Amino acid sequence: MQTNRFLTAFWALAKPYWVSEQRAKGVTLLVTVIGLSLGLVWIEVQINLWNNEFYNAIQARRLDDFYRLLGKFTLLAFAYIGLAVYRLYLRQMLQIEWRSWLNERYLADWLRERAYYRMQLLDHGTDNPDQRIADDLRFFVDYTLSLGLGLLSAVVTLASFIGILWMLSGALELAGVSIPGYMVWCAILYAGAGSLLTHWIGKPLIGLQFNQQRYEADYRFSLVRLRENAEGVALYRGENEELGNFRKRFANVIANWWGIMRKQKHLNFFTVSYSQLAIVFPYVVAAPRYFSGAIQLGGLMQIASAFGQVQDSLSWFIGIYPSFAEWKATVDRLTGFAASLEKARGEAQRMDGERNEVPGERLKIEKLDLKLPQGRPLLSSVTIELKPGEHVLVTGPSGAGKSTLFRALAGIWPYWKGRIKLPKGARLLFLPQKPYLPIGSLRHAVCYPEDANRFAGEEIRESLKAVGLQSLASDLERSENWAQVLSGGEQQRLAFARALLNRPDWLFLDEATASLPEEDQAALYRLLRERLPNTTLVSIGHRESLAQYHQKRLAWHGDSLLTV
Repeated sequence: MQTNRFLTAFWALAKPYWVSEQRAKGVTLLVTVIGLSLGLVWIEVQINLWNNEFYNAIQARRLDDFYRLLGKFTLLAFAYIGLAVYRLYLRQMLQIEWRSWLNERYLADWLRERAYYRMQLLDHGTDNPDQRIADDLRFFVDYTLSLGLGLLSAVVTLASFIGILWMLSGALELAGVSIPGYMVWCAILYAGAGSLLTHWIGKPLIGLQFNQQRYEADYRFSLVRLRENAEGVALYRGENEELGNFRKRFANVIANWWGIMRKQKHLNFFTVSYSQLAIVFPYVVAAPRYFSGAIQLGGLMQIASAFGQVQDSLSWFIGIYPSFAEWKATVDRLTGFAASLEKARGEAQRMDGERNEVPGERLKIEKLDLKLPQGRPLLSSVTIELKPGEHVLVTGPSGAGKSTLFRALAGIWPYWKGRIKLPKGARLLFLPQKPYLPIGSLRHAVCYPEDANRFAGEEIRESLKAVGLQSLASDLERSENWAQVLSGGEQQRLAFARALLNRPDWLFLDEATASLPEEDQAALYRLLRERLPNTTLVSIGHRESLAQYHQKRLAWHGDSLLTV
């Protein structure tokens, strides 16, 4: 049952690409790679037959045949090299095609309906989604193709050589019973026992590999966090605390790696012993027939070669078990990630509240119940109507739920009931206290989320000058991690420039000037009133000086929002 569930989960991950409209190139590459794999098996069969002739020629001291067979081997070797090189090359092309398609699909699913945001609220069991997209998809494609094609080659090789080994091995008389093709049965028993023992010894590696991928991603994420918050850590002089955190996370990496090493050591003791015994096993079993004169040296070498091919094919699972364990862990992680995405989308569709656009110019909130994920209520049955052109200031104590109210208005907060009616066709823009600045050119950062090509360079430069960032006006094409280059106040100024360019109908400012002095705050609000006369401002703030830029004030009282 567990195996069936795993195979079902694997097929759910693998199938979409192979039934998509973009599958044509992938199918062509896959068929070609399979054809090359079959060609390699055919050459291996020819080399096995060559063994008989070559060693018989040596035993009979036939020099002409010796040189002729060397020439034949050279041709087979060159053909093998060509097929092997292009099989790998085309397989890598297929990996690029498949991974690119999966990358696009998972990125789209992660971003659709803001699943990336909802997953943080609804599902804390899915760690490091960035690692699952960047690394797990790569592992999934690489291992699926290498293991799948390896299995196919093993099956074809087994089918090609088992008949040869059956004919060459003859019958074994044991206790008066004749066992035909006895070396085939020896290979099956040998490989079957080896596979069962390998799985029994190596099964714990699956869980260990799953955890290793998680611990590696956690450690990498902690390092990135320091880089992104370098100034804050430096000001707090938190280096020792960060070092302790790094050591703790790295200790998890090392401790789990020791577990993998110990299990692989046990597994390697068995698999290496198994492989070494397999070298001499066919000679020991076939030696009586050779020394009795029933077969020549060429026959003995051909039997050994055929037995090796059959035994290798049957032992395929033994050789690839460490890779199988990592592949299984990768499938489990991607399955969990896909389930979390589905859960986030499902929760979005099962929202108790109604948020839609309706005819008219007013923004209406009716019987709004707002709460935290833990269930603590923030607002109860609140009804508000906001008129266009009537600027509103929302005030209240920290933690009351002001920012959460904006999240509900933006449609990203899942824990609310009631109705939010937005003016049909109205453009809304939200400026959080800490603006998001994408990595890239300054032009792109200022225009985000709109396409930078929509705006002329002079228009962008003028907006930067208007908000007090004239020193950056000549750097539109400069690429930086702007969240680290600009101060908090400069980032908030840039957000105001973004508002000037986007010209929304409704602008929601969540303490958008908290990092600026009051005189700069005053200048920016006057700028909005002058440049965006048709934009309605809805602000969250604690400064009393903000009141003069708004006609209406909503104040938090318990779980109610009252007009002051």
